[in-house]
Formats: sequence, C-alpha cells, structure tokens
Amino acid sequence: MPTLLFATVFYQAPSVIRNLSYFNESASVDVGPIRITIVAGLLWLLFLYTFLVPVLVIYWLHRLGFVQSLTLETRRDRNLPYLVTAGIYSSLTFFFVYRLPQLPEVALLLGSVAFSVALVAAITIFWKISAHAVGIGGVLGALTGLLLRFGETGLFWPLLGTIVLTGLVLSARLHLNAHTPEQMGGGLLLGIIVSLTAVIGLGRLYG
Repeated sequence: MPTLLFATVFYQAPSVIRNLSYFNESASVDVGPIRITIVAGLLWLLFLYTFLVPVLVIYWLHRLGFVQSLTLETRRDRNLPYLVTAGIYSSLTFFFVYRLPQLPEVALLLGSVAFSVALVAAITIFWKISAHAVGIGGVLGALTGLLLRFGETGLFWPLLGTIVLTGLVLSARLHLNAHTPEQMGGGLLLGIIVSLTAVIGLGRLYG
C-alpha cells in the first residue's frame, strides 16, 4: 500500500513533493549495468523497505517458530510481525528525515504509515483489527486529502480506482471470514483518519 500511494503521488501529483522537481527524468544513477531515474530509485527504496523486507522478516519469524501461520490468522501471530514492521517503517522514516531532508513531505507521509502500523500492533493485542483495511484506508484518505487540499486534479482517476480497490479488498476479507464488519470498519476508519491528519500536516509544511 505505501508503494501504491507514493507511486501515485510521484507520477500523478509530483508538485505535492516540492523538491521532487529536482529529481527529474534527466537525474539518474547507475546501479550496476542499469540506469534508473532518481524518482524510480526512491520508489524502489520504498518498495524494498515497506514490502520486501517485512515479508522476509515474517517468513523468518515463521521459520523460527515465532509465527505459526504465514497468513497471520490469529492475533497472537500478528503481534510480533506488526511490531517489527512498525520498527522497519519508523527506521525508513528517520532515514528520510535525516538523510533526505529535501523531501520532508515523503517523511511525513511515511511517518503516518509507520504510525498506523504501530497503532495496529497495539490494538491487535486486544482486538483483531483489519490491517488490510487500515492500509487501503490510508491510501484512500491520503489521496482524498491531497485532491481536496491541493486541488491535484491528476489524482481524480487514481482516487476512483482506489475506491473500487477498497471495495474489493473489504469484500474479499469478509468473504474469507478473516474479519467481522466491525473490524473492517474500524481499520478503514483508522487508516483514513491518520492519513488525512498527515495531509493536514503537509499543508502546514507549505506554510
């Protein structure tokens, strides 16, 4: 979900990230024999640390016996993976804060994602809130807020697509009996609230 959010923002509403214009199509780096643009490199970095690394961590937690099922069906299975994932997201946020201070908007949005995961980890101790709903709710809330706050009309169609995707994700989780409607609704609401708060913070960054 973070990759989906940042890919949409980078390529459909780049003006939201003020200094992103310095990393244009001509700005590129060589990674071995491959040349990639800086923007694509940033997106790959986000994908690596918000998806691939957490997936590998969950896999090894399963191999070591800390997690019984890779699908994290029970609250007990979810506690440690969510806590570790929140730590990974927080570390990446601090990386952007201290190593790439030219992109405070990315750090703020990423920090909201890390905060959402931390809340999910805390709530899961007592209640099986839907992390899927939190994730898609975060994307939905962020795109809605950016469209309304900054008038980014390029986000209109991605927002419509996200609304459809939200319905599909929630329907699938309910069809699998993975969550109750209350758990899905609570997750969706949490994701939307946190992401909208982050967009308000973006507005303050612009003064």
